[in-house]
Amino acid sequence: MIALNPASHIAARRLTRAAARLALTLAAMLAAVFGFAHAALAAGTTDAAIPVVAAENFYGDVVKQLGGARVDVTSILSNPDQDPHLFEASPKTARALQRARIVVYNGADYDPWMTKLLGATQGGERTIIVAANLVGKKAGDNPHLWYEPHTMPAVARAVSAALVAADPAHKSVYDANLAAFLASLKPVDAKVAALRARYHGVPVTATEPVFGYMSDALGLDMRNLRFQLATMNDTEASASDIAAFERDLRERRVHALIYNSQATEALTHRMLALAKDSKVPSVSVTETQPAGVTFQQWMLVQLDALDHALASFANH
Repeated sequence: MIALNPASHIAARRLTRAAARLALTLAAMLAAVFGFAHAALAAGTTDAAIPVVAAENFYGDVVKQLGGARVDVTSILSNPDQDPHLFEASPKTARALQRARIVVYNGADYDPWMTKLLGATQGGERTIIVAANLVGKKAGDNPHLWYEPHTMPAVARAVSAALVAADPAHKSVYDANLAAFLASLKPVDAKVAALRARYHGVPVTATEPVFGYMSDALGLDMRNLRFQLATMNDTEASASDIAAFERDLRERRVHALIYNSQATEALTHRMLALAKDSKVPSVSVTETQPAGVTFQQWMLVQLDALDHALASFANH
Protein backbone atom coordinates (compact mmCIF):
# COMPACT_ATOMS: atom_id res chain seq x y z
CA MET A 1 0.00 0.00 0.00
CA ILE A 2 1.44 3.39 -1.03
CA ALA A 3 1.62 5.84 1.90
CA LEU A 4 -0.61 8.86 1.65
CA ASN A 5 0.63 12.43 1.93
CA PRO A 6 -0.97 13.93 5.05
CA ALA A 7 -0.76 17.49 3.81
CA SER A 8 -2.33 16.70 0.46
CA HIS A 9 -4.92 14.51 2.09
CA ILE A 10 -6.08 17.40 4.25
CA ALA A 11 -6.40 19.35 1.02
CA ALA A 12 -8.46 16.51 -0.38
CA ARG A 13 -10.89 16.92 2.47
CA ARG A 14 -11.26 20.48 1.17
CA LEU A 15 -11.36 22.05 4.63
CA THR A 16 -10.39 25.64 3.87
CA ARG A 17 -8.81 27.88 6.44
CA ALA A 18 -11.94 30.02 6.33
CA ALA A 19 -14.10 27.01 7.13
CA ALA A 20 -11.81 26.05 9.99
CA ARG A 21 -12.03 29.54 11.44
CA LEU A 22 -15.81 29.41 11.08
CA ALA A 23 -15.93 26.12 12.98
CA LEU A 24 -13.88 27.55 15.81
CA THR A 25 -15.98 30.71 15.99
CA LEU A 26 -19.23 28.77 16.03
CA ALA A 27 -17.95 26.43 18.69
CA ALA A 28 -16.78 29.29 20.89
CA MET A 29 -20.14 31.04 20.69
CA LEU A 30 -22.03 27.87 21.44
CA ALA A 31 -19.77 27.10 24.38
CA ALA A 32 -20.97 30.27 26.06
CA VAL A 33 -24.61 29.43 25.44
CA PHE A 34 -24.54 25.73 26.23
CA GLY A 35 -21.76 25.62 28.80
CA PHE A 36 -24.01 24.05 31.42
CA ALA A 37 -25.72 21.52 29.13
CA HIS A 38 -23.56 18.62 30.20
CA ALA A 39 -24.02 19.36 33.91
CA ALA A 40 -27.78 19.51 33.50
CA LEU A 41 -27.76 16.23 31.63
CA ALA A 42 -25.60 14.57 34.28
CA ALA A 43 -28.10 15.66 36.93
CA GLY A 44 -30.93 13.90 35.10
CA THR A 45 -32.17 10.37 35.65
CA THR A 46 -30.53 7.27 34.25
CA ASP A 47 -33.59 6.88 31.99
CA ALA A 48 -32.47 9.84 29.87
CA ALA A 49 -31.04 8.81 26.49
CA ILE A 50 -27.27 9.26 26.23
CA PRO A 51 -26.47 11.93 23.61
CA VAL A 52 -23.87 10.65 21.14
CA VAL A 53 -22.31 12.35 18.14
CA ALA A 54 -20.78 10.32 15.31
CA ALA A 55 -18.88 12.19 12.61
CA GLU A 56 -19.86 9.55 10.03
CA ASN A 57 -23.20 7.76 9.85
CA PHE A 58 -21.73 4.24 9.77
CA TYR A 59 -20.22 4.84 13.20
CA GLY A 60 -23.56 6.30 14.27
CA ASP A 61 -25.31 3.14 13.09
CA VAL A 62 -23.00 1.00 15.21
CA VAL A 63 -23.78 3.17 18.25
CA LYS A 64 -27.52 2.76 17.63
CA GLN A 65 -27.17 -1.01 17.38
CA LEU A 66 -25.26 -1.07 20.65
CA GLY A 67 -27.33 1.46 22.58
CA GLY A 68 -30.80 0.97 21.18
CA ALA A 69 -33.39 3.24 22.82
CA ARG A 70 -30.85 4.29 25.44
CA VAL A 71 -28.89 6.50 23.02
CA ASP A 72 -29.75 9.65 21.08
CA VAL A 73 -27.38 9.61 18.10
CA THR A 74 -26.52 12.50 15.82
CA SER A 75 -24.58 11.49 12.70
CA ILE A 76 -22.97 14.48 11.02
CA LEU A 77 -22.07 13.00 7.61
CA SER A 78 -25.25 11.15 6.72
CA ASN A 79 -26.30 12.09 3.19
CA PRO A 80 -25.38 9.30 0.74
CA ASP A 81 -25.96 11.67 -2.19
CA GLN A 82 -23.43 14.23 -0.96
CA ASP A 83 -19.68 14.14 -1.47
CA PRO A 84 -18.37 13.94 2.14
CA HIS A 85 -15.20 15.72 1.02
CA LEU A 86 -17.22 18.92 0.67
CA PHE A 87 -18.49 19.04 4.25
CA GLU A 88 -18.10 22.20 6.29
CA ALA A 89 -18.96 22.60 9.96
CA SER A 90 -22.17 24.42 10.93
CA PRO A 91 -23.80 25.74 14.13
CA LYS A 92 -25.86 22.54 14.26
CA THR A 93 -22.65 20.49 14.30
CA ALA A 94 -21.18 22.46 17.18
CA ARG A 95 -24.47 22.40 19.09
CA ALA A 96 -24.66 18.62 18.89
CA LEU A 97 -21.08 18.28 20.09
CA GLN A 98 -21.76 20.65 22.96
CA ARG A 99 -24.22 18.26 24.59
CA ALA A 100 -22.62 14.94 23.61
CA ARG A 101 -21.52 12.48 26.27
CA ILE A 102 -19.81 10.25 23.70
CA VAL A 103 -18.18 11.31 20.42
CA VAL A 104 -17.02 8.91 17.71
CA TYR A 105 -15.06 9.95 14.65
CA ASN A 106 -12.72 8.43 12.10
CA GLY A 107 -9.44 10.31 12.49
CA ALA A 108 -6.39 9.83 10.22
CA ASP A 109 -7.19 13.27 8.74
CA TYR A 110 -10.48 12.09 7.24
CA ASP A 111 -12.52 14.48 9.42
CA PRO A 112 -10.04 17.13 10.67
CA TRP A 113 -12.87 19.55 11.45
CA MET A 114 -13.83 17.29 14.38
CA THR A 115 -10.52 17.90 16.12
CA LYS A 116 -10.95 21.65 15.80
CA LEU A 117 -14.53 21.63 17.06
CA LEU A 118 -13.76 19.34 19.98
CA GLY A 119 -10.91 21.59 21.00
CA ALA A 120 -13.18 24.62 21.03
CA THR A 121 -16.37 23.25 22.63
CA GLN A 122 -16.91 22.60 26.31
CA GLY A 123 -17.98 18.97 26.42
CA GLY A 124 -17.59 18.21 30.10
CA GLU A 125 -16.74 14.58 30.80
CA ARG A 126 -17.46 13.32 27.31
CA THR A 127 -15.70 10.23 26.01
CA ILE A 128 -14.01 10.62 22.63
CA ILE A 129 -13.45 7.53 20.48
CA VAL A 130 -11.19 7.81 17.42
CA ALA A 131 -11.33 4.80 15.12
CA ALA A 132 -7.84 5.44 13.75
CA ASN A 133 -6.33 5.26 17.22
CA LEU A 134 -8.05 1.94 17.88
CA VAL A 135 -6.54 0.27 14.81
CA GLY A 136 -3.14 1.94 14.81
CA LYS A 137 -3.62 4.28 11.84
CA LYS A 138 -2.39 7.84 11.53
CA ALA A 139 -2.33 10.83 9.22
CA GLY A 140 -0.86 9.70 5.92
CA ASP A 141 -2.47 6.25 6.02
CA ASN A 142 -5.50 5.37 3.92
CA PRO A 143 -8.28 6.96 6.02
CA HIS A 144 -11.17 4.80 4.78
CA LEU A 145 -10.95 2.63 7.88
CA TRP A 146 -14.50 1.29 7.88
CA TYR A 147 -13.59 -0.99 4.96
CA GLU A 148 -10.96 -2.68 7.12
CA PRO A 149 -12.74 -5.73 8.67
CA HIS A 150 -11.04 -5.24 12.05
CA THR A 151 -12.17 -1.64 12.52
CA MET A 152 -15.83 -2.02 13.47
CA PRO A 153 -15.30 -4.72 16.12
CA ALA A 154 -12.72 -2.43 17.75
CA VAL A 155 -15.05 0.58 17.55
CA ALA A 156 -17.97 -1.46 18.90
CA ARG A 157 -16.00 -2.60 21.95
CA ALA A 158 -14.87 0.96 22.68
CA VAL A 159 -18.40 2.34 22.29
CA SER A 160 -19.86 -0.39 24.49
CA ALA A 161 -17.33 0.40 27.23
CA ALA A 162 -18.22 4.10 26.99
CA LEU A 163 -21.94 3.35 27.25
CA VAL A 164 -21.38 1.20 30.33
CA ALA A 165 -19.32 3.98 31.92
CA ALA A 166 -22.03 6.53 31.19
CA ASP A 167 -24.92 4.29 32.25
CA PRO A 168 -23.64 1.44 34.46
CA ALA A 169 -27.17 0.49 35.56
CA HIS A 170 -27.79 -0.99 32.10
CA LYS A 171 -24.48 -2.79 31.65
CA SER A 172 -26.22 -6.10 30.95
CA VAL A 173 -28.11 -4.50 28.07
CA TYR A 174 -24.96 -3.09 26.50
CA ASP A 175 -23.07 -6.35 26.99
CA ALA A 176 -25.83 -8.30 25.25
CA ASN A 177 -26.03 -5.79 22.40
CA LEU A 178 -22.26 -5.94 21.90
CA ALA A 179 -22.34 -9.73 21.70
CA ALA A 180 -25.20 -9.54 19.18
CA PHE A 181 -23.39 -6.95 17.09
CA LEU A 182 -20.15 -8.95 16.93
CA ALA A 183 -22.14 -12.06 15.97
CA SER A 184 -23.90 -10.09 13.22
CA LEU A 185 -20.53 -9.38 11.57
CA LYS A 186 -19.91 -13.09 11.00
CA PRO A 187 -21.76 -13.19 7.63
CA VAL A 188 -19.57 -10.31 6.43
CA ASP A 189 -16.43 -12.13 7.58
CA ALA A 190 -17.66 -15.31 5.90
CA LYS A 191 -18.26 -13.46 2.63
CA VAL A 192 -14.79 -11.93 2.78
CA ALA A 193 -13.25 -15.37 3.36
CA ALA A 194 -15.24 -16.88 0.48
CA LEU A 195 -14.24 -14.12 -1.95
CA ARG A 196 -10.61 -14.35 -0.88
CA ALA A 197 -10.61 -18.08 -1.58
CA ARG A 198 -12.23 -17.53 -4.97
CA TYR A 199 -10.47 -14.41 -6.24
CA HIS A 200 -7.13 -14.16 -4.44
CA GLY A 201 -4.59 -12.53 -6.75
CA VAL A 202 -7.18 -11.38 -9.30
CA PRO A 203 -6.19 -7.97 -10.74
CA VAL A 204 -8.61 -5.08 -10.27
CA THR A 205 -8.37 -1.30 -10.39
CA ALA A 206 -10.09 1.64 -8.73
CA THR A 207 -10.51 5.36 -9.27
CA GLU A 208 -9.54 6.10 -5.64
CA PRO A 209 -8.56 4.01 -2.60
CA VAL A 210 -11.93 4.02 -0.79
CA PHE A 211 -12.15 0.22 -0.99
CA GLY A 212 -8.43 -0.29 -0.39
CA TYR A 213 -8.54 -2.07 2.97
CA MET A 214 -11.29 -4.42 1.85
CA SER A 215 -9.38 -5.13 -1.34
CA ASP A 216 -6.39 -6.12 0.77
CA ALA A 217 -8.59 -8.34 2.95
CA LEU A 218 -9.88 -10.07 -0.18
CA GLY A 219 -6.35 -10.61 -1.49
CA LEU A 220 -7.03 -8.78 -4.75
CA ASP A 221 -4.19 -7.41 -6.86
CA MET A 222 -5.05 -3.69 -6.76
CA ARG A 223 -3.48 -1.74 -9.61
CA ASN A 224 -2.97 1.97 -10.45
CA LEU A 225 -2.42 3.16 -6.88
CA ARG A 226 -0.73 6.41 -7.93
CA PHE A 227 -3.77 7.32 -10.04
CA GLN A 228 -6.04 6.58 -7.07
CA LEU A 229 -4.06 8.79 -4.70
CA ALA A 230 -4.12 11.66 -7.19
CA THR A 231 -7.91 11.39 -7.39
CA MET A 232 -8.32 11.29 -3.63
CA ASN A 233 -5.89 14.16 -3.04
CA ASP A 234 -7.61 16.27 -5.71
CA THR A 235 -4.45 16.55 -7.79
CA GLU A 236 -3.82 15.73 -11.42
CA ALA A 237 -2.71 12.21 -12.25
CA SER A 238 0.38 12.06 -14.44
CA ALA A 239 0.01 11.32 -18.12
CA SER A 240 1.80 8.01 -17.67
CA ASP A 241 -0.50 6.97 -14.81
CA ILE A 242 -3.59 7.84 -16.85
CA ALA A 243 -2.20 5.89 -19.81
CA ALA A 244 -1.50 2.85 -17.61
CA PHE A 245 -5.03 2.96 -16.20
CA GLU A 246 -6.56 3.19 -19.67
CA ARG A 247 -4.34 0.38 -20.95
CA ASP A 248 -5.47 -1.89 -18.12
CA LEU A 249 -9.09 -1.29 -19.11
CA ARG A 250 -8.68 -1.34 -22.87
CA GLU A 251 -6.66 -4.57 -22.83
CA ARG A 252 -8.84 -6.08 -20.07
CA ARG A 253 -5.88 -6.62 -17.77
CA VAL A 254 -8.18 -6.00 -14.80
CA HIS A 255 -11.36 -7.89 -13.95
CA ALA A 256 -13.27 -4.99 -12.38
CA LEU A 257 -13.22 -1.22 -11.97
CA ILE A 258 -14.17 -0.05 -8.46
CA TYR A 259 -15.28 3.55 -8.17
CA ASN A 260 -16.60 5.94 -5.53
CA SER A 261 -20.07 6.89 -6.78
CA GLN A 262 -20.22 9.87 -4.39
CA ALA A 263 -17.26 11.64 -6.00
CA THR A 264 -17.23 11.15 -9.76
CA GLU A 265 -14.99 13.65 -11.53
CA ALA A 266 -14.61 14.00 -15.29
CA LEU A 267 -11.68 11.57 -15.38
CA THR A 268 -13.70 9.00 -13.42
CA HIS A 269 -16.52 9.25 -15.97
CA ARG A 270 -13.96 8.78 -18.73
CA MET A 271 -12.63 5.58 -17.13
CA LEU A 272 -16.15 4.27 -16.52
CA ALA A 273 -16.99 4.78 -20.19
CA LEU A 274 -13.81 3.01 -21.26
CA ALA A 275 -14.54 0.13 -18.89
CA LYS A 276 -18.01 -0.25 -20.37
CA ASP A 277 -16.64 -0.24 -23.92
CA SER A 278 -14.01 -2.82 -22.93
CA LYS A 279 -16.55 -5.02 -21.12
CA VAL A 280 -14.80 -4.60 -17.76
CA PRO A 281 -17.49 -4.64 -15.02
CA SER A 282 -17.75 -1.57 -12.78
CA VAL A 283 -18.57 -1.74 -9.07
CA SER A 284 -19.90 1.23 -7.11
CA VAL A 285 -18.79 1.80 -3.52
CA THR A 286 -19.66 4.73 -1.27
CA GLU A 287 -18.05 6.61 1.59
CA THR A 288 -21.34 7.21 3.40
CA GLN A 289 -23.72 4.45 4.48
CA PRO A 290 -26.95 4.51 2.41
CA ALA A 291 -30.22 5.22 4.16
CA GLY A 292 -32.38 2.34 5.31
CA VAL A 293 -29.64 -0.26 5.76
CA THR A 294 -27.32 -1.29 8.56
CA PHE A 295 -23.54 -1.24 8.32
CA GLN A 296 -23.56 -5.03 7.94
CA GLN A 297 -26.09 -4.92 5.09
CA TRP A 298 -24.15 -2.15 3.37
CA MET A 299 -20.95 -4.19 3.39
CA LEU A 300 -22.68 -7.34 2.18
CA VAL A 301 -24.41 -5.54 -0.71
CA GLN A 302 -21.09 -4.16 -1.94
CA LEU A 303 -19.31 -7.49 -1.54
CA ASP A 304 -22.12 -9.23 -3.44
CA ALA A 305 -21.83 -6.65 -6.22
CA LEU A 306 -18.08 -7.25 -6.46
CA ASP A 307 -18.62 -11.01 -6.48
CA HIS A 308 -21.09 -10.66 -9.36
CA ALA A 309 -18.74 -8.38 -11.28
CA LEU A 310 -15.72 -10.65 -10.96
CA ALA A 311 -17.76 -13.71 -11.88
CA SER A 312 -19.22 -11.96 -14.95
CA PHE A 313 -15.82 -10.89 -16.28
CA ALA A 314 -15.09 -14.39 -17.54
CA ASN A 315 -18.36 -14.44 -19.48
CA HIS A 316 -17.35 -11.59 -21.78
